[in-house]
Amino acid sequence: MSRGNINSILKEDRLFSPPTPFSEQSRIKSRADLNALTTDAKENNEVFWAKLAREKLDWQTPFTTILNTEHAPHFKWFEEGTLNISFNCIDRHLKNKADKTAIIFEGEKGDMRHISYQALHDDVCRLANGLKSLGIIAGDRIVIYMPMTPEAVIAMQACARIGAIHSVVFGGFSATSLRDRIEDAGATLLITADGGFRGGKIVELKAAADQALAAGCPSIKQTIVLKRTAHDIHWNTDKDIWWHDITANQSTECEPTWVSSEHPLFLLYTSGSTGKPKGIQHSSAGYLLNALTTVEWVFDIKDDDIFWCTADVGWITGHTYVAYGPLATGSTIVIYEGAPTVPDGGRFWSLCERHGVTIFYTAPTAIRALMKFGDDIPLSYNLEKLRLLGTVGEPINPEAWMWYHRIIGKEQCPIVDTWWQTETGAHMIAPVPGAIPTKPGSCTLALPGIEAAIVDEKGNEILEADVGGYLVIKKPWPSMLRTIWGDDQRYIDTYWAKFEGRYYLSGDSARRDKAGYFWIMGRIDDVLNVSGHRLGTMEVESALVAHERVAEAAVVGKPDEIKGEGIFAFVVLLGDRPEGGVNEALTQELRQWVSEQIGPIAKPDQIRYTDNLPKTRSGKIMRRLLRSIAKGEAITQDTSTLEDEDILKQLSGQA
Repeated sequence: MSRGNINSILKEDRLFSPPTPFSEQSRIKSRADLNALTTDAKENNEVFWAKLAREKLDWQTPFTTILNTEHAPHFKWFEEGTLNISFNCIDRHLKNKADKTAIIFEGEKGDMRHISYQALHDDVCRLANGLKSLGIIAGDRIVIYMPMTPEAVIAMQACARIGAIHSVVFGGFSATSLRDRIEDAGATLLITADGGFRGGKIVELKAAADQALAAGCPSIKQTIVLKRTAHDIHWNTDKDIWWHDITANQSTECEPTWVSSEHPLFLLYTSGSTGKPKGIQHSSAGYLLNALTTVEWVFDIKDDDIFWCTADVGWITGHTYVAYGPLATGSTIVIYEGAPTVPDGGRFWSLCERHGVTIFYTAPTAIRALMKFGDDIPLSYNLEKLRLLGTVGEPINPEAWMWYHRIIGKEQCPIVDTWWQTETGAHMIAPVPGAIPTKPGSCTLALPGIEAAIVDEKGNEILEADVGGYLVIKKPWPSMLRTIWGDDQRYIDTYWAKFEGRYYLSGDSARRDKAGYFWIMGRIDDVLNVSGHRLGTMEVESALVAHERVAEAAVVGKPDEIKGEGIFAFVVLLGDRPEGGVNEALTQELRQWVSEQIGPIAKPDQIRYTDNLPKTRSGKIMRRLLRSIAKGEAITQDTSTLEDEDILKQLSGQA
């Protein structure tokens, strides 16, 4: 693979303008158009959002108050208004799009389904009526623990239809993690499946659910079970109900429950520094507004697009850009159940070809993993229908960006590198693809209505180019989290206390270049302090991956008696791992390379070669495991979400 002379993220300044044909047909066609929208939002932020809320959402009762700041930082948007999220995602499309495909599904084994908006409506209503027959009412919490099938989205939409609050737990989480989330939410119902197909194996979801319920969860009264794998499972006749039985004789009509704009739509648990997961609580109207507008702005969605976001609904990306945002625009989405490398490294590209995908949105870790298979595999598929590419989950290193641009996009597809969080609900900083030239590794500019800034330790805004600091949001926005479920004080302490309520603290470090583009440097707690110098792990990782021999890299800190903190790098090579995991000559070459790219202070003290990095099924690197390995500590963290648990032995130097 030809890699060229790729500089580190600190030196990256190549600019890629939107292809002219794309800009001419896009929703926002020029920088001037975008600037006008941004200026409008800045001059009167509340009026800007109110206008969009009235235009984009269908209301049962109009709102009168735009933003209530009386109990800040517990902000309330669009008070007095009532609506239903399921109605906004499905019913309002039935007049003109009843026969349009809402969901294209492909299972890991190759089974396929096309579900129209009318069929989706009917399935959602059947399940919603089934939930009501069990006594579920608005405000009840329902935990969803399912494989990545259409039924996961149907379950979410059915909850929204009757005003129940759903909490989706990623199907890769352990029984213990599931139990903790059920108990924290006080859920009364669990929706799961007998299992799912992933990586050529059956994921034992029902068994894990049984284990969780046996260990606690007294609030759970019943469990609905989808028959997906049809393998033998334990059955509790007192509590378990088959999905097909609870929906069999239900009506295909279910009057939506009209809820207030601030009614909680869902809880989604994210890891916390204390070890106890945080139940991020999102509203209804404000959340859907940002979900919908970002699908239009960032993905430039059109009526004939086939949109594939590869995220599982167990993560916020799967909520906003699978279950809600695209459906609210009346779009067609693709859902794939299995692993990206089954049966081979071409599965994603075969799906794109087979289903005519036009917009493809995935994680940088997935891109880097697929890069390892070489260029020939993606080049063997017809990807000509792709018109827009996106990345999510972490900063993308320039080398992976360039491969994505050249090999997948054929240099004709803008790449939207998006920064946002579980807590923000939707994109905050991202290119508007018809208007903004992009740079490999930069998420570019804040979207209209979002006032992002970089501040120092005292909260003073940093205006100087290329000086890093805390990434903050200066004004409230509709899709922001409302609180941490059951723990308002933790919400305040985590996101608002550091700067005395002036800003929302993202927890990420960032810098801006001379053009004002944002560059995310990683989590604040991922910043290394080497001999008094602060280095973002992303900087070192990007420099390593720019080397022609390196496919992936992850960097963590390791205590050092002299420097305070040393740099420990885990490296995946293009090609085979060195015998015994040691190649002293290559190690010295890589250390010198990083020195040239960043400076001598950034040289890794230790490099360990591995076949893979410890990733969850969603593609996120489990850095906490790497920190333990670097320190020589025993692994005590939950590893059930790992795609490949065997990699831990290799990472620990035992294989």
